[in-house]
Amino acid sequence: MPLKVGDKAPDFEANLHTGERLMLSNLRGRVIVLYFYPRALTSGCTREAVRFNQLLDKFRELGAVVVGVSTDPPERNRRFAEKHGLRFPLASDPEGKIAELYKVLKKEARRPSARRVTYIIDGGGLIRKVIVVRPAERHADEALAAVREIVASL
Repeated sequence: MPLKVGDKAPDFEANLHTGERLMLSNLRGRVIVLYFYPRALTSGCTREAVRFNQLLDKFRELGAVVVGVSTDPPERNRRFAEKHGLRFPLASDPEGKIAELYKVLKKEARRPSARRVTYIIDGGGLIRKVIVVRPAERHADEALAAVREIVASL
């Protein structure tokens, strides 16, 4: 089971597709949309990422930051971002440590992957919404609605 609403979002560091490093705690103070996806350059993950990208300006207007996380290496995420013009960071978790922290690790015969789960984290680092197992392209719309609710409640 994924982490629950009210849980503290675990901090982590990861390599981004841009070559930079991300420390989640450096984003505190902002609403974070942390979405896990199984594998870059696949149809479902592409639909999901493209929809987040289409809605990115709306997230930014609300002061939220979007971060995608997969067990793919940075190079695969870089190709994914370039191919689809993604404007938000993609974090690599090739050993599945971040996915394990967030309880979304799916162990497969070939290699571990992340289940499709989106966490909305408030500025204080608490998980305010968990979106699990929806059609890939609907994650972004549900995440945007959740961010609007959180911002309105502040």
